[in-house]
Order: sequence, then structure tokens, then C-alpha cells
Amino acid sequence: MSRTQCPRCLRPTSHCLCALIPSLDSRTRVLLLQHPSEASHALNTARLAALGLINAQLVVGEVFDDLQTLLNPPGYQARLLFPADDAQALQAYAPSDPPLLLVVPDGTWRKARKLLHLNPLLAALPRMTLAPGAVSRYRLRKAPGPGALSTVEAIVQALQVLEAPTSFDPLLKPFEALIEGQITAMGEDTYRKNHREGAKD
Repeated sequence: MSRTQCPRCLRPTSHCLCALIPSLDSRTRVLLLQHPSEASHALNTARLAALGLINAQLVVGEVFDDLQTLLNPPGYQARLLFPADDAQALQAYAPSDPPLLLVVPDGTWRKARKLLHLNPLLAALPRMTLAPGAVSRYRLRKAPGPGALSTVEAIVQALQVLEAPTSFDPLLKPFEALIEGQITAMGEDTYRKNHREGAKD
């Protein structure tokens, strides 16, 4: 028998996160392009980010037929948040800077690269990267490398830099509650055995 699901956060109603999701405005517009494999994932942090930001949009797919329109909202300059050798480090807006449309692929690294491969307009965007050395709070799966963050963490870090000194930490509250709920569901002993010990290597 399936559990009743919240239509907004897509969590079981007994574990609904909506009360923790903020409603934050931002100068930056965030466009999340989510690989379909992530849409039904229990730890769907892109959805949490999109719900918590007024100026954000979440689009699910592999090939985006309307990408030209999505990437060109009036008054914004599109930038892809994705590593590359020629990517520029994010920095705070100067008063005269136009706001950015920050395009964020959501999926595993392999799936995110596939989105870029299937959508040449996306791959052609100028890229921006986060400062190195960030530590993820995502304690449920081992990071693929140093500085790897969940989607919502990457968005928070990017907005904190671009729009300093504004804080976007409230976006992390439902994320942290989600992680704690997953740990509680699996049991502390199982978590310690399968996650904390494995994270040391």
C-alpha cells in the first residue's frame, strides 16, 4: 500500500518538509535542469532549492526543446554552474552588473555531462565554478571527490558569493531535516556501519 504523498515537496505526508522550506528572493535567477532519473529520488535536493527560491525554475528532461527561451529571460546573462578548465570563479555582483541566470544541471556527474552533450546550447554557455574546498553536509553517500556538493548546497554557496552579504542558509534547513530523517529511518547503527566508516577512505 503506497503512502500518501505531499503534492508540493513529494515527500510522504508523515515526513513533509514544507514547513521548513523558506521563500527567499534573489537577484540571481536559478534554472535547474534535472535529469529524469533524479526526479523521483528520495533525496531530491534540486526540488527543495526550487521550492525555496522565488526566482527559480525546475525543468525535468534530457533534451530541452525550449532551451533557447529558457536560457534567455529578459535582463539576465546566462552562466552554467559546472566545472571546466576555462570556468570563471564566482564573485560578488558589482552595482552595475546585470543579474545572472545561473543554470544548474542536476544529476550524477555522468548524467549531468549527458545533459550537456544532448543540449549543445547548454554546453556552449560560459561556465562558472564554486571556490574549492567546500565540505558537503550530505552524509548519506560518499562524495565523488573533494568539494563535491549536493545541488542545493551548490546553489546556496553560489548565491552566498554572488549576493553577499545576504544569507541563503535557510535553504539548507529542509535538506538537513531530510538527511536526519533518512538516518533515523535506517537506524544509527546501520548509518555508522555503512556511511560514516566508509567516508574515511
